[in-house]
Amino acid sequence: MRCPSCKADVPGGSKFCLECGAALLGRCPSCGNTNPASAKFCLECGHKLPSIGVEAAAGSTIDAAAPQSSQTGSAERRQLTVLFCDLVGSTALSARLDPEDMREIMSAYHHRCTEVIGKSGGFVAKYMGDGVLAYFGYPQAHEDDAERAVRCGLALADAASRLQTSYGANFQVRIGIATGVVVVGDLIGEGAAQEQEVVGDTPNLAARLQTHAEPGQVVIAPSTRRLTSGLFEYRDLGRVVLKGLADPIQAWQVLAASPMQSRFEAQHETSLAPLVGREEELELLLRRWNQASQGEGRVVLLTGQPGVGKSRLIAALQERLQSQSHVRIRYFCSPQHSESALYPVINQLERAARFERGDAPEQKLVKLQNLLAPILPEQVADLGLLADLLSVPRVGQRGSFEMDPQKRKEKTSGTACAYGGTSPAYAAVDGRQRAAGFYGALAGLRACKDGLSYAAEPTRRDYAHN
Repeated sequence: MRCPSCKADVPGGSKFCLECGAALLGRCPSCGNTNPASAKFCLECGHKLPSIGVEAAAGSTIDAAAPQSSQTGSAERRQLTVLFCDLVGSTALSARLDPEDMREIMSAYHHRCTEVIGKSGGFVAKYMGDGVLAYFGYPQAHEDDAERAVRCGLALADAASRLQTSYGANFQVRIGIATGVVVVGDLIGEGAAQEQEVVGDTPNLAARLQTHAEPGQVVIAPSTRRLTSGLFEYRDLGRVVLKGLADPIQAWQVLAASPMQSRFEAQHETSLAPLVGREEELELLLRRWNQASQGEGRVVLLTGQPGVGKSRLIAALQERLQSQSHVRIRYFCSPQHSESALYPVINQLERAARFERGDAPEQKLVKLQNLLAPILPEQVADLGLLADLLSVPRVGQRGSFEMDPQKRKEKTSGTACAYGGTSPAYAAVDGRQRAAGFYGALAGLRACKDGLSYAAEPTRRDYAHN
């Protein structure tokens, strides 16, 4: 016989454990029969037995201690970017709608917010009526959490304006974003109300900035502005007075993403520091470029820990090639578009054609024609392939071609290759680990174009493993 409390071996028929003193027999409250302490139901009548002795005491002790352990052992200090999103006009809307109708609207709003925040790499911490609190940097941290939060804010503002319901309401949101050091992870509350608390002034600052934003605006704190400098277009709001803060703080409205795609270039808008200790690597790249210029395609992979100088080395190579005739093509892979293998090609063609926000389809088509005219003067079908790739509708012309998907893929790749012209081409891909599908799309580049120099440079911390 074994004691259920300390697991010690005890003689059969014992009433108490000789090691710990726990009761080994329990009396049924219904029929009075004596049962082993490990029994959950009476052996005589089947009545459910209560926990007894040390076993019950141990269970209650463990249950009481478990929340305390999780509350004190999981909190950690870390930098966090907090986004606070508030739905404009929800109070007036709830006053004129039935509660069930309002519930349907709020459910659609919360679902859309959750979708956008999750896609951006954020974590929805709390729903507060018409407000949504999201963290970037917890529970999973990324090198570019501040950038992700700002891009998410712009996406939320756009998504809210597009939200469709059967009640004909127009939706707008106000968004505040702040970055700072907090302590996160403490569990507060009980049951369904339990949540992980964030201690610090960052969530309060984000919420206060939200109140200063106009409908459809994203307003950020100075800490977030420093981390995203050059990556977005801003409007200086000056020093604003926020409730609960002793001193006014500088605030900026985020207007849109910057047309500058390279994070390295965006964050180094001034002159670069001299390149030191990389002469051997630079000479290797130049030798591979000379081979490519002579018609022997070459591929170079640059890899290393974040901050080691990969992008700076690429910039130095570009400076050395300025005096030579060549075509420079830059591809930027993005975690926000990981579902699209050809996003880097689409993005590069849009930048080369100088597409701007607000361009009508006809304007985009003219710009694309001007870009490709020296290369594809008479090949209307090839132009149509790229127009379809860029989602540019062509009035009066069919948007799809009578060809199977594989042939269409090969034709599109060949047309994209022809864009480089006849000069030696230098193509750089930023973000190797994000580019698995993209590399498959470009697998035929060396075959369809002589003289290609191709450099890949992973630059993000969360994709830096090799």
